[in-house]
Amino acid sequence: MTQPPPQATAGTDAGSLPTRLHHNAYVTRDQEATRAFYEDIIGLPLIATWKESDELFGAVRTYCHTFYGLGDGSALAFFQFADPADQERFGPQMPHSPFQHIALKVTGESQKTLAQRLEDAGWKPDETYVLEHGYCRSLYTSDPNGLLLEFTLDAPGIEETDAERRRTARAELKAWLEGDHVSNNTYR
Repeated sequence: MTQPPPQATAGTDAGSLPTRLHHNAYVTRDQEATRAFYEDIIGLPLIATWKESDELFGAVRTYCHTFYGLGDGSALAFFQFADPADQERFGPQMPHSPFQHIALKVTGESQKTLAQRLEDAGWKPDETYVLEHGYCRSLYTSDPNGLLLEFTLDAPGIEETDAERRRTARAELKAWLEGDHVSNNTYR
């Protein structure tokens, strides 16, 4: 079913709206069970596995981040942490984990416009920030309910990066599950 284009609200135009969902992220207790369900049962392909280690929220966090592709190019994403304490802290039981968020794909102009709107509104300035992930640039903020939103601008050349992630996704996940937690993000 074809949906009508989004309607602009007062003070916006349709060109400044996010273009589609980029990904929706959750924390999983078991990456392999998640892969088996989404890929083998549901039929969503595993399109990327990122093994990463970053300083986040006051400590170095080592995690595996998998993406399952949807037909429009968006994805469902899942985190699992190497450290059981991080897994417990950010796991699915935590209502407002920074690793559980909705990411919406935007253009560079849309991202600038959104940042300006948030600033003009005085919207949670201590909770609105930008992270350069290498493969994308993300503007983060939270809604009135505490739901974390990520407005994602893909890096130039993302098609080649995505092709490489698709090619290596299963091998990278297998290596992660076998204990290889060395970061494969060479784009930062």
